[in-house]
Amino acid sequence: MTTNLRKAVLWMMGALASFALLAVSIRALAPTLTVFEILALRNIGGILILGLYALLSKRQRIGLPRPFWVHATRNVFHFGGQWAWVTGLTLLPIATVFALEFTTPAWTVVLSVLFLAERLTWSRLLAVVLGFIGVLVILRPGLTAFDPAGLIVLFAAMMFAVQLTTTKHLTTSNSVLNILFWMNLMQLPMYLAAAALTGRPPLIYPHLSPASMLPVIGLCVSGLAAHLCVTNAFRHGDAIVVVPIDFMRIPLIAVVGVVLYGEAFDPMVLLGAGITAAGILWNIRQETRKKP
Repeated sequence: MTTNLRKAVLWMMGALASFALLAVSIRALAPTLTVFEILALRNIGGILILGLYALLSKRQRIGLPRPFWVHATRNVFHFGGQWAWVTGLTLLPIATVFALEFTTPAWTVVLSVLFLAERLTWSRLLAVVLGFIGVLVILRPGLTAFDPAGLIVLFAAMMFAVQLTTTKHLTTSNSVLNILFWMNLMQLPMYLAAAALTGRPPLIYPHLSPASMLPVIGLCVSGLAAHLCVTNAFRHGDAIVVVPIDFMRIPLIAVVGVVLYGEAFDPMVLLGAGITAAGILWNIRQETRKKP
């Protein structure tokens, strides 16, 4: 892979902005829509945008989801992770949600060792241990009033770890476009069915107003843009460059929470996220050294 530091940084700046816009859009829609309706809207936007792109593109095409069972497994777990993550955004300070989400790499290491027969090295074990220490620092059970919503976000991180593990398998036979399109198409009926079970008919538009159009656009565009920006950042830069920039999400979203929602600034959230980041960055450094 040819490294282009400038392009990698620019793509990650786009990712940071996309994640912030996504969180703000979800917060704006939460008073009028259920979590399942918000996520269904995101899927509808993704299908329309990706489908239009495939029609207009001369090089990119959408194929069948192969192997189907891996796509299905990935999307069921991603369904659960997205539900838990968005629910966390409606219950917790957004900086806490983002910080807990960054334990996903630690869970991914555990799952890769258990199910992909990857080797558990000392650096990978350190990443897992520091990840869980970071969680304890953020949640501080026994020292402060424990919020059970934190466990919902940890559940999201575990679900995302399964999603990442299966995505790694899918990239050998699917394009990014194919994975994202089928992700949205498969998950849409799941969210609509779940929304119907809450007692509201699966018709979202009656609950939308002209004022909600801007957050809906932000939700649909930022949800896709975040995936695309991170993917392209990894194409142009090594993980040791991209991942530290990604951790800038925590202070950025903390500022957004303070400015837009008056959330209290909690330095322990940043400390816990920093401990988690240290383990992940150390593991990346050791993995990079092993490569010829």
